[in-house]
Amino acid sequence: MASAGNQFASEFYARFKVFHELMAFKIREVMLVSSPYDAFILEEDGSLASRIINEYSGLNLSMPPRVTRVSSPRDALDLLKQKRFDLIITMPHLEEMDPCSLGAAVKEIHPRLPVILLAHNARDVLQYERNLLCSGIDRVFVWCGNSDLLLAIVKNVEDDINVDADTRRAMVRVLILVEDSPLYRSSFLPLIYKEIVKQTQNIMEAGLNEEHRLLLMRARPKILLAENYEQAMALYRKYRSYLFAIISDARFPRDGRLNNQAGFRFLSRIREEIPDLPLLMLSSDSENRTSAAEIQSVFIDKNTANLHGELRDFFLHHLGFGDFVFRMPDGTEIDRAHNLRTLKEKLPHIPDASITYHADRNHFSKWIMSRSEILLASKFREVQTRDFKDANEIRSYIIKNVQALLIWQQKGVVAQFNRHQFDAEIMDFVKVGSGSLGGKARGLAFMSTLLQESPDIHEKYPDINIRIPKSLVISTDGFEDFVSRNRLRHLVDDGCRDHAVKAAFLGGVMPEWLTEDLRSFLAQVEKPLCVRSSSRLEDAHFQPYAGLYETCMLPNNHPDFAVRFDQLLTAVKRVYASTYYEGPKAFSKSTANPHSEEAMAVIVQEVSGSPYDDFFYPAVSGVLQSHNFYPVSHMKPEDGIAHIALGMGKTVVEGEKSLRFSPKFPGIQPQFSSIDEILANSQRYFYALKIRPACQHIDFERNSNLVRREIDDAETEAPVRMLASTYLPEEHRIRDSGVFSGPKILTFASILKHRIFPLPEILTDFLELGRKALGCPVEIEFAVNLSSDRGEKERKDDFYFLQMRPMVSAQGRMDVQITEEEVDRAFLVSWQSLGNGKEEDIRDIVYVKPEAFDPGMTPRVAEEVGILNAALLKEKRGYLLAGPGRWGSSDRWLGVPVQWRHISGVRAIVELRNENLRADPSQGSHFFQNITSLGIYYITITEGTRDRFDWELLNGLPSVHETPYLRHVRLSEPICLKADGRSGRCIMMRQGGRGISRG
Repeated sequence: MASAGNQFASEFYARFKVFHELMAFKIREVMLVSSPYDAFILEEDGSLASRIINEYSGLNLSMPPRVTRVSSPRDALDLLKQKRFDLIITMPHLEEMDPCSLGAAVKEIHPRLPVILLAHNARDVLQYERNLLCSGIDRVFVWCGNSDLLLAIVKNVEDDINVDADTRRAMVRVLILVEDSPLYRSSFLPLIYKEIVKQTQNIMEAGLNEEHRLLLMRARPKILLAENYEQAMALYRKYRSYLFAIISDARFPRDGRLNNQAGFRFLSRIREEIPDLPLLMLSSDSENRTSAAEIQSVFIDKNTANLHGELRDFFLHHLGFGDFVFRMPDGTEIDRAHNLRTLKEKLPHIPDASITYHADRNHFSKWIMSRSEILLASKFREVQTRDFKDANEIRSYIIKNVQALLIWQQKGVVAQFNRHQFDAEIMDFVKVGSGSLGGKARGLAFMSTLLQESPDIHEKYPDINIRIPKSLVISTDGFEDFVSRNRLRHLVDDGCRDHAVKAAFLGGVMPEWLTEDLRSFLAQVEKPLCVRSSSRLEDAHFQPYAGLYETCMLPNNHPDFAVRFDQLLTAVKRVYASTYYEGPKAFSKSTANPHSEEAMAVIVQEVSGSPYDDFFYPAVSGVLQSHNFYPVSHMKPEDGIAHIALGMGKTVVEGEKSLRFSPKFPGIQPQFSSIDEILANSQRYFYALKIRPACQHIDFERNSNLVRREIDDAETEAPVRMLASTYLPEEHRIRDSGVFSGPKILTFASILKHRIFPLPEILTDFLELGRKALGCPVEIEFAVNLSSDRGEKERKDDFYFLQMRPMVSAQGRMDVQITEEEVDRAFLVSWQSLGNGKEEDIRDIVYVKPEAFDPGMTPRVAEEVGILNAALLKEKRGYLLAGPGRWGSSDRWLGVPVQWRHISGVRAIVELRNENLRADPSQGSHFFQNITSLGIYYITITEGTRDRFDWELLNGLPSVHETPYLRHVRLSEPICLKADGRSGRCIMMRQGGRGISRG
């Protein structure tokens, strides 16, 4: 199955892409030239334009043409010189010139412009057929008051013009109608078009979305008209490889004379050359039924009262429209398939004799061809029954290829969830409801499309499955309905604490429509699930709202479905509740977005990873960024930076220890510059989802149901064995393998040095792909699943795209100049800062008192910061925040674990690094993403370097507020902060260039 999927990947993408190019010519403007009386006859039951529009809307066709009526042929020719028209329809009775002369005059102005004569009766037709010089008329039809004819004329002209390009580009099928009588073709052509359009619409009801259905409609068969034997043979020879069916009159001209046997000779020739092509003979002489039977052609008497019904039967039973009817060789019906999905489901239970019967007659190919799946139908047509060992091998071949088609149909498409048709094995991305996808899900949908539109990536890495996890998105109307039904809208107001909001949402009742859809979804999904937020504002350009909403992990493995379902509903409600939490509200105020308009979509996504004993996790999770704020050695900011860790991505996005490297220079790892540095800075803990034993009551409050594990506890598990190195204490060195005995150190050497998985190369390609697609620097979250069976050809590694958002870089802003004189006078100098610009209105400084700092009490420090932040916000005073360690880290031992609600009024942050607290820059954390997106300056001061921060000056200022761990001081004059984003240098001094003096 994997090989079939890979084989079809680029083919199916190319097919779907080329559908956008089909039907390139569309008739937009029609000129009707008629006398006032003829116009009155046409319009006595409504205007011609209205009739065409009604026909288009009735058949769900897009963009009906506009009709301009002109009564004078001379006026028509004048207008033709001034305005473009795609089709001219003329009536027979014109005052200034006859239709033939008008047609000739039109051809002189626009030689290729189609001119159609719409006659009133057979007498008018005979008059112009006798006129051998009437070369200006392309085709003659007879108006009998049937408005379907107008649509058929328009579509037939479009088919004539588009057929060459569409058959060449997409192998679109062709149906040839041979009929010399304008009266009969005026009757048959509308019937055929209407039947093909309606039948095509019927088989597209299972289309993935509206765009998918419209694109497939473009691939409907083309209908070409021939009026004599020579024209018919010319069309047959030209489009022989694309023929879908032929419908032919029995008697029509051959060699310039009416020939009673022309239809029989024509169809006989075709039957000899294409034995299984559907043929239909039409005749008003019932004796021709015998001739039709001789060549195995269907026969319809033109005089039958049920012409439309018999024509419909021909489409259903011979052209593959309608159900696929499984029959035994004696014709007995044994089952039916309504679409490709049910065909795949039914095939395993169909008797061998029936499989062989249909395969011998190319029934599978014909039926699939009628669904515009031309590549697969052609593939089935190319193989013969004798190419297979037995019927079971034929069955497996059909199932495998239909399955591959169904899977690739879904790639890059947001399908509307249908609880009666949902197939978890096939569908990658489905949407429940009709509201917005939200920012994060929109990014996932875009990524899915991007992967589908980039077949080169799949071809470059054939041994890696590159994809997004299977996802269901509950659109924002689910949230709106839930909030409205349970009267929860008031909780958006400030002052509502998180625990009260959560309790109210958990007590709410889900809408029944959403409950039933989620029940149908969960019944087919048994893998662990991640329930993620996707608010309207989330991942917006330069306003990410990263990490502010709740995420829940579900093992989804309890034997009782009711327990699993209840856990899913609880997770969705918790994500809904986080919409109204204090953190997102505070962030919205910082961005000037009205939080009252916020609405939440929810992503229910399969967790990336594999089971290892009692746990489930990916081998690698990471964050990739286009812009590196801290380049070293040969690196440039635009080379990008990646942070990776073993296990779930919580390690990276919450700023815990992870490995940092540039995909362009994976061998340069500053934090691993020596053995001692590796031992000190390597990842020691990772997060995994505990899946055994199955629990009825999940602790949602603790790490989103994740367990924090030590690397040593997992040293026998495949990811650790593949990614870890071994420390040899007696030699004080590290071996790049996890098979040796000794402490395991996560160096990822097997990937970054020995390339068992081409992670740097893939990340480099996706940086370029994302940057081009978004038109700006990007941030990508990803995961990698490594197959433990490295030698198995059928087992592939997986690279999962989890998220992509625009990011803010320091480039492209104002040019900031910092002089050496300013550096000398500054009380703060840093050579490692984020941000670019100048700030001149900060007078308040909140800092952690060095003498009182205790790493074990950092959560208390965070709460004290929150109290001072609230007071300064109330006074609308932005401030500078300074303290030791990494701000916003979830690891209390690395710094102060503030959340956004604690610091929502901050204008600049200073991180003080020393020997005791020397955490690496955490560019991949959610905290970091929000800081950079709001233009908040983040300045790092490293003790023992050329950086400096004058503590004595700050300590000499009087306190405005003081807590056990913090001091708040205020200057009489604002600080001047200057940050040069190109060099990373930042200074702070008093206005006018003076340092802060003790006086």
